[in-house]
Amino acid sequence: MDWFWYFMVYSFLGYLLERMFAKVTRAAQQVRKCFLLLPLCPVYGLGMVVFLALTDAAAYPWWALALQGGILTTGVEFLAHLLYEKVFHVHFWDYSETPGNLRGRVCIPFSLIWSGLSAWAAVYLHPVAASLVEPIPPGVTFAVLLVLAADAVISGNILLRHRDTELLSIRAVARRLAERAEG
Repeated sequence: MDWFWYFMVYSFLGYLLERMFAKVTRAAQQVRKCFLLLPLCPVYGLGMVVFLALTDAAAYPWWALALQGGILTTGVEFLAHLLYEKVFHVHFWDYSETPGNLRGRVCIPFSLIWSGLSAWAAVYLHPVAASLVEPIPPGVTFAVLLVLAADAVISGNILLRHRDTELLSIRAVARRLAERAEG
């Protein structure tokens, strides 16, 4: 079950990174997550899990880790964007205005960022994360898995019905319900 926790840890850290990026750049979209309740960006978690599963950080120099990380995480990002687009008809990100983009799904500047971040995480962050998740009891894992599954079902339903990523916040759902009650 460690892999589940790695997904959760990196999804949460990705959420924090997105929040920081949104604040620094004063982005119009301040909430960048893919769940209604949980503060998670699953593309980060999935990207790191794929990278960690396919790469032995101890066996490669830093530049090779960065290259593998950039390729793998960019591939995950492309596929996640495609999934959101085809299944839910939404876009959580759009790189169309960024030079070197591929259909707005991925772009060279962010691929370079993912390269450095994934190599850094594999060498410095992952040993800490692994030591923290190892002692988590199976009962806690099961409970968190149930919460994640429930949130994923609710979030997926909201996206399928409304095709609006902005509704993935309690305030937005409450506002939408209030508008329906008034109208």
